[in-house]
Amino acid sequence: MLRIFFVIIVSLPFIVYYLSKAFYIERHDEKYTEADRYKVAKRAVSILQRNGFIHTNVYGTDNLPEDGGYVMYANHQGKYDALGIISGHPSPCTVMIDDKRSHQLVTSQFITLLKGIRLDKTDMKLQMKTILQVIAQVKEGRRIIIFPEGGYYRNRNQVHDFLPGAFQCATKSHSPIVPVALIDSYKPFELNSLKPVTTQVHFLPPIAYEEYKGLTTREIAELTKSKIVAVINEVCNPAPET
Repeated sequence: MLRIFFVIIVSLPFIVYYLSKAFYIERHDEKYTEADRYKVAKRAVSILQRNGFIHTNVYGTDNLPEDGGYVMYANHQGKYDALGIISGHPSPCTVMIDDKRSHQLVTSQFITLLKGIRLDKTDMKLQMKTILQVIAQVKEGRRIIIFPEGGYYRNRNQVHDFLPGAFQCATKSHSPIVPVALIDSYKPFELNSLKPVTTQVHFLPPIAYEEYKGLTTREIAELTKSKIVAVINEVCNPAPET
């Protein structure tokens, strides 16, 4: 939490500027493309990284599909997760977020800027409506980040079970699934320190619809999780040299 307060204090002029920019863009939506919005969001993330002494190493951008929409499923470690992914994702994307968390100051404006998807976990009907909206958007070519663990309390580099229902967004849109492995992403805002930290984002080879269409959502969840876990284990627990 210390880093969050430090970044807010140091970055206050930038925060005011980008909040004002976000409000202006929202009021003049017709003037701005998704690429315009994404450029502003990435700039804001880069300032946060610089002022917060956060560096993110990004791997596997060549694995990202060049055309069409897709869903990125990532393990969840903390508040920095989506920011780390966005910092390394070259083309416009957005994120699905718990509606309750999305209304915090700054977070709310950031989600609005990216036209993110707010998921109300307290209302099943609204959840289904939101999922149908995501499916339609992915079919239209949008790229969505989803955290299928559903939470991140002290996950660190451990990956918990993925919720099968989260994968309907991919199965119903017949889109590629892009597993994303996050490593040390909890460090920026969980560790009570201002020491420089380095996180990792690994975009893994996509799982095409043809590869998973015969599987249940539970099997797809396990498959995606296993690919992410394999990368985390390889990086965090490398096999001893023989």
